[in-house]
Amino acid sequence: MKHLLAKWGLLMLCTQPTSGQAELTTLRSIAFGSCAKQYTPQPIWDSVIAGNPDLFIFLGDNIYGDTTDMTKLRAKYQQLGAIPGYRKLRAHCPIQATWDDHDYGLNDAGSEYSKKAESQQVFLDFFGVSAESPRRKRSGIYHAQTYGKPGQRIQVILLDTRYFRSPLNNIGRPKVRTEGRTGPYGITKDPDATILGEEQWQWLEDQLLQPAELRIVASSIQVVSDQHGWECWGTMPSERKRLYDLLNKTTANGVVVLSGDRHHAEISRIEGKLPYPLYDITASGLNQRKGFSNEHNPHRIGTWYREEHFGMILIDWETDNPEITFQIRDIKGRPVIQHRTLLSAISP
Repeated sequence: MKHLLAKWGLLMLCTQPTSGQAELTTLRSIAFGSCAKQYTPQPIWDSVIAGNPDLFIFLGDNIYGDTTDMTKLRAKYQQLGAIPGYRKLRAHCPIQATWDDHDYGLNDAGSEYSKKAESQQVFLDFFGVSAESPRRKRSGIYHAQTYGKPGQRIQVILLDTRYFRSPLNNIGRPKVRTEGRTGPYGITKDPDATILGEEQWQWLEDQLLQPAELRIVASSIQVVSDQHGWECWGTMPSERKRLYDLLNKTTANGVVVLSGDRHHAEISRIEGKLPYPLYDITASGLNQRKGFSNEHNPHRIGTWYREEHFGMILIDWETDNPEITFQIRDIKGRPVIQHRTLLSAISP
């Protein structure tokens, strides 16, 4: 067993708290991010740890696997596990994770990926998910965990936007990239197209009925921004409408979306879909950066950020109406985008 753990670089394998531990843990700071190539330096972990997060959430592309060979995929996870900064993070706080396309196994892949069942087990092995976890026994890696005592409960919901997702509608990239769409994907024409799959949809409804004051919904792809033409919930508008309808049906309070994938950071907000504004904080570039782009996002608050970064959510539970701060921090840990709201402002 020691040899196996050493091989994986996982001398501290348990990255997820037990339910009993989670119930006792009040989260005041949550760090998150995505898009980390395991074969290039990852200096950002020092700044993440300096921010003293109570939890770190991986939003996908946690490695760049891009293979159907599970031996190669395991070796690429091992590269991440051996990075000193990542090992320090694992020792500092619990880690929760979902995946996106590159760690799933294939660029922009969905349900058609031939090794999805095998890749799921490799993912769960790396992140130390126990053999008794429901994630070991069902298709897809979706998961939920609630932290904190009543009055300070945060529910973390990790969606799987890969395992069940229907094919995309590739209409090609525009020849003239005016402000707006720069990517190749248009709205999917199949009326039965899905992102989550029926089993995950039913599970999500059950989760949204659980008690919590704040709900963090981790989606590897953006929910709110939809004009860029790359992967997002907007390519399947009936699925996104189903998400909004489900949030309304369950009267789910305090929902905030975290997303990745895009190799840039931004905070989006949409109103009129729920009884309160829905925020989508995109943090995508732990060691990736984006060149110039002119894509349009009318829901963006302020500017966007193209250099290496991570996200932070800070919750001040010490007041009657807790203040919630959304931040994007640069490679040195300095806030470059920030927005504050009150818990009452994102509750029905």
